[in-house]
Amino acid sequence: MKKIIITGDTLTLEEVAAVCRNYEEVELSDYAVQKIIESRKVVDEFVENEKVVYGITTGFGKFSDVTISKEESKTLQENLIISHAVGAGKPFETEVVRGIMLLRINNLAKGYSGARLVTVQTMIEMLNKRVHPIVPEKGSLGASGDLAPLSHMVLPMIGLGQAEYMGQVMTGKEAMEKAGIPVIELTAKEGLALINGTQVMTAVGALTLYDALNIVKAADIAAALSFEAQNGVVDALDYRLHEIRPHKGQIETAKILSELLAGSKMTTRQGEIRVQDAYSLRCVPQVHGASKDAISYVKEKVETEMNSVTDNPIIFPETKEGISGGNFHGQPMALAFDFLGIALAELANISERRIERLVNPALSGLPAFLVDHGGLNSGYMIVQYSAAALVSENKILAHPASVDSIPSSANQEDHVSMGTIAARKAKEIMENVRRVLATEILCACQGIDLRGNKGLGAGTKIVYREVRKLIPMLKKDRPLYEDINKCEELIINGTITKIL
Repeated sequence: MKKIIITGDTLTLEEVAAVCRNYEEVELSDYAVQKIIESRKVVDEFVENEKVVYGITTGFGKFSDVTISKEESKTLQENLIISHAVGAGKPFETEVVRGIMLLRINNLAKGYSGARLVTVQTMIEMLNKRVHPIVPEKGSLGASGDLAPLSHMVLPMIGLGQAEYMGQVMTGKEAMEKAGIPVIELTAKEGLALINGTQVMTAVGALTLYDALNIVKAADIAAALSFEAQNGVVDALDYRLHEIRPHKGQIETAKILSELLAGSKMTTRQGEIRVQDAYSLRCVPQVHGASKDAISYVKEKVETEMNSVTDNPIIFPETKEGISGGNFHGQPMALAFDFLGIALAELANISERRIERLVNPALSGLPAFLVDHGGLNSGYMIVQYSAAALVSENKILAHPASVDSIPSSANQEDHVSMGTIAARKAKEIMENVRRVLATEILCACQGIDLRGNKGLGAGTKIVYREVRKLIPMLKKDRPLYEDINKCEELIINGTITKIL
């Protein structure tokens, strides 16, 4: 099997998803190996000469003015991991843990952290042999790095903590033994090199972003189907309107919807049935487009962060310096992931309004709640309730985490990012949005059937066909959660989004 080569500089979002979800294996490039060795030599010199460098020959945080002898340097690093492993909450999913490990390996591969080659190779073996530390999802302030969760990641490396191996959770020591990976003894700088960084928030956010790029496709598809179910006025998609307000996402969305709806006999022109549609249809290019532009910004920031050094202190082998800075601070990711959550939430906000227009007979001209024999049948009545609840929950979750800060380490670390909370919130919002979009797609297909399918667009007819392969038209009440689950799976596995 061809392995993904880790250089420290070239990791892509697609490679992260492949390692996290498809269990692709990784290996270091020759150049990365050399960089790691060079930076380690500098750390060894610092220790041997007892040069004062933060976290190597000093304590941490408020204890930065406490000098540590070279005899105590190993104990210092092990104590760091043990004392900092105080995470809370349920464990991260396996794919997130794999992302955390991968991003930390990539960070160390750049050769500015001073970890030994054997330490990095141990992490690679764990990733490739699927030894996954149990990492609680809560407890990070997102500055000084993701200290608590990353410490849990390190515990099995030194024979402590818990890990999942071959589908079973066991002690970290047992997991390492079963996988045939020797545990290590941390030496100077290594504990800090392993836990001082933004890899937890970035892993959570990167996977959420990867899914978000698929969800924006589903949003356009759902809107296009709603256009047909509501006999929408396609004049609002005229390219001339969008060229004179040239936001990239807006232009792209109008073009995509026009292509999806090309040749449709279900859409209308201005004045044929009505002069203009409600905003939830007419303004799809503007709303979806704005979210796409925001997500593009987040993608740029995430790919930069994935290939950055977020350690402290940073080792510069060329000048044999260890410079203490703030690259561990998660603010660039905190703002990005708050923005991601807001951008995704808006896709569900407008989708739920389109659902309401479909189920409400006063607005749609269709049977109430998209079912015949209403009263005896409730149809899609409560489906809209569920979508409304998810949208309302997203409004709470979209409150930015990055505007909060609580001082820590006796006020030495007096501003923190809360970036990991921002990433976790964005993930939850994304999952809610996906559910709402699946709901809209179902409602739109039902609306098309009830209105009489006179011929769908070039793209929408493909999606409609895929939905109807699994989910028949609703003629009398049945457990609709099963239908929504099936439709959501069509989004997750790309069956209906691959056309874009």
